[in-house]
Amino acid sequence: MSRIEEMIRELCPNGVEYKPLGEIGSFVRGNGLQKKDFTDEGIGCIHYGQIYTYYNLFAAQTKSYVNPLLAQRLTKVKTGDIIIACTSENIEDVCKAIAWLGKNEIVTGGHACVFSHQQNPKYISYFFNTDIFFQQKKKYARGAKVIDIKVADIAKIIIPVPPIEIQNEIVNILDKFTELEAELEAELEARRKQYEYYRNKLLTFNGITPPQREGEMADNE
Repeated sequence: MSRIEEMIRELCPNGVEYKPLGEIGSFVRGNGLQKKDFTDEGIGCIHYGQIYTYYNLFAAQTKSYVNPLLAQRLTKVKTGDIIIACTSENIEDVCKAIAWLGKNEIVTGGHACVFSHQQNPKYISYFFNTDIFFQQKKKYARGAKVIDIKVADIAKIIIPVPPIEIQNEIVNILDKFTELEAELEAELEARRKQYEYYRNKLLTFNGITPPQREGEMADNE
């Protein structure tokens, strides 16, 4: 029996509960915030488009900032909150989410919502990337060129809610796999560059460039 199975047997012998997101936390819809509002310093911010173009599953630092005066009017994101992109151009990216793990409060804006909860934030973020979540969100997606999902519908999505100890153990396991995947990708990229180097080296003899054919020479004259 695996460690997770042992913990489930001990901590929730009747099985893991499944609940709508709206029952385990609260949602606040974002407002304002455009790319033209970005500054080089100030209060950290995350624009909804950056959720699926720049960030991964978690973030502790922001790429962008806004003026503190503007930040007062924007939706606040506390440590552990989940930022969700409610709008996208495709079904894959809509409802992409990241867990904010930074120490300082940041802000977000329109076309995004903030999910506050008492669960392990990484556990929630990992769940948002599962096939189970994808199949549920598809039912609520609306639009053709622009896909949108209402916050009220996101709140209906069902999620397994094991005790926090089990959530922590799941996160530890998935974090290790994520680290391993990153190491494998780095190794693969290094091997690819090595292959390209030796391919070019081995197929170039004496530093001589290939001679031109007669037709090619005439075209160049």
